[in-house]
Amino acid sequence: MPHGPFRLAEIVARFGGELVGDQDVVVRQVGTLAGAGPGELSFLTHPRYRNELAATRAAAVIVPESERGATVLPRIVCRDPYAYFARVSTLFNPPPPSVPGVHPAAVVSPEAHVAPSASVGPTCVVERGARIGEGVALAAGCVVGAEATIDRDSRLHPHVTIGARCVVGARAVLHAGAVIGADGFGFAPEGGEWIKIPQVGRVVIGSDVEIGANTTIDRGAIDDTVIEDGVKIDNQVQIGHNCRIGAHTAIAGCVGIAGSTRIGRQCLIGGAAMIGGHLEIADRVVITASSGVSKSIPAAGVYSGALPAIDARAWRRTLALLRSLERLVERVRALERRLTNLERPR
Repeated sequence: MPHGPFRLAEIVARFGGELVGDQDVVVRQVGTLAGAGPGELSFLTHPRYRNELAATRAAAVIVPESERGATVLPRIVCRDPYAYFARVSTLFNPPPPSVPGVHPAAVVSPEAHVAPSASVGPTCVVERGARIGEGVALAAGCVVGAEATIDRDSRLHPHVTIGARCVVGARAVLHAGAVIGADGFGFAPEGGEWIKIPQVGRVVIGSDVEIGANTTIDRGAIDDTVIEDGVKIDNQVQIGHNCRIGAHTAIAGCVGIAGSTRIGRQCLIGGAAMIGGHLEIADRVVITASSGVSKSIPAAGVYSGALPAIDARAWRRTLALLRSLERLVERVRALERRLTNLERPR
């Protein structure tokens, strides 16, 4: 349920910033510059949206300090309008409240501990020795494995699976279908066949982590897979066994990270990037979308490794040239040797 309405003065009292214009303007919801109407608060992040700002029907706007005079609308002037907007949007649209208690259609082991303020929804399964902390909300169909722990105020959306002995920190949000603690991809080759290696580690997730729908994080083979505090992971991401993701890193959708790779703190990984196994990625690295990373990255910076799409016929010609590149290199080397011989004094 949305909360509000709020006067602009009340919003500034909560979140700071400079209020310019009518402090008694009442806002009931947030919206985009193009879509907002009366009673809604919008935001400007870049001068290129000034035309939309001029045409907006919003009741008030959030603007950066550099755009303080860009509108006559009531406005909140702040350093980072996007972050300010995120806080205001949360104020108007808090998570729905959960009702404490265990639904009659849930199955909870008598050897599990469920805090009195926790909510366990229909068809959930909580296995022996599991611990569900204060204020935790398990939506319908969640499975919490034996001896797993979910810390206070975390929220699991429908059909999330937490494997045995795994740990989810405080205030985490796990979206529908996420699987935490499935077996990692561990097999030893022998005589043309594969011998499964038992995956005996855990997944340990820190506080304030958000994990997207249908994302999978594999348990460690021996040591733990670790997701540090404040990490944000999008939908359909695969994180292999024994990885470590540093605090406050953000990972966009469809990224694949192979086993035993360590990602630093405050990294940004673009959608569909593929990162090989047993690599080390430094803090504050940006990997652009669809890049392939096969070597460790030792220093902060922006890294790309994908060819952008081009006309199909041009790509076929380029591919033909790439296939002949080795022969071309050998011909150039042969010509260089001949030239060197010709230039030698006789």
